Amino acid sequence: MTIQIGNAPCSWGVEFAGDPRNPDWRTVLRENAEAGYQGIELGPVGFMPEDPPQVADALAENGLEMIGGVVFRPFHDPDQWDDVLDASRRTCAALAAHGAEDLVLIDSISPRRAPTAGRADAAEQMAKAEWTAYRDRIVHVARMGTEEYGLTVGIHAHAAGFMDFEPELERLLDEVDEAILKICFDTGHHSYAGFDPVAFMGRHIDRISYMHFKDIDPAVKADVIARGTGFYEACGQGIFCNLGDGDVDFRAVRQILLDAGFDGWCTVEQDCDPMIAGTDPLRDAKANRAYLSSIGF
Repeated sequence: MTIQIGNAPCSWGVEFAGDPRNPDWRTVLRENAEAGYQGIELGPVGFMPEDPPQVADALAENGLEMIGGVVFRPFHDPDQWDDVLDASRRTCAALAAHGAEDLVLIDSISPRRAPTAGRADAAEQMAKAEWTAYRDRIVHVARMGTEEYGLTVGIHAHAAGFMDFEPELERLLDEVDEAILKICFDTGHHSYAGFDPVAFMGRHIDRISYMHFKDIDPAVKADVIARGTGFYEACGQGIFCNLGDGDVDFRAVRQILLDAGFDGWCTVEQDCDPMIAGTDPLRDAKANRAYLSSIGF
């Protein structure tokens, strides 16, 4: 059994490829290695050049492995299916070119869900026909990633999308073949949604293929849920704190992984806005790696 620890460009504030505030991709790779990580995610497709040799050289220069990549697109919106499919194919191709294994599917933020992030009882639900079409779009990409590109595909629950709360995630898992869709489990988003990440892991560890490590500041969480604060505004308020400073029990997370013989990557994701005064992605990346080392990762 080998648990490896990586990080992701979102910890440097990279959420969208074309954002002019993004740091240079080479800086992210260099600082990721400096902070002590062995691997890194692709980030939003287009953030790193879609030229495999150029990226491969930079990875090798920094002693890094490409872990996987995320398709963060509106699976809930049929009018944007072409964009979802294009991003999915490009991400699959990039991951396959670098020998990465994990493709992560995330339904991006919906205006219909943003005000009720963290409040399952108040969130709008899809009608049956809308859910079925939504599920089938996820299945289409999952099957493509698995069967055409040889990737392991995991669904990732995310605040303010239509795959947010534990019952939705478990419904999808019940309806989709495990052979094409596993779980990329994010500890922080599960807590943000109002559920116990350790309890969920205990029930579903056999289907978890990949982990995202994220912690939640409970005081900020309570405030943003009460106010209906948007997801990115909540990030700016520091809802995703350094690992070990929030309400996720990472010692218990580690024990579940060890007991199950988990063999794979656990990737730190600390979504942030680097433009906010006091934000220092390299400092936080180092602190998160040190904390994980202190508890045996």
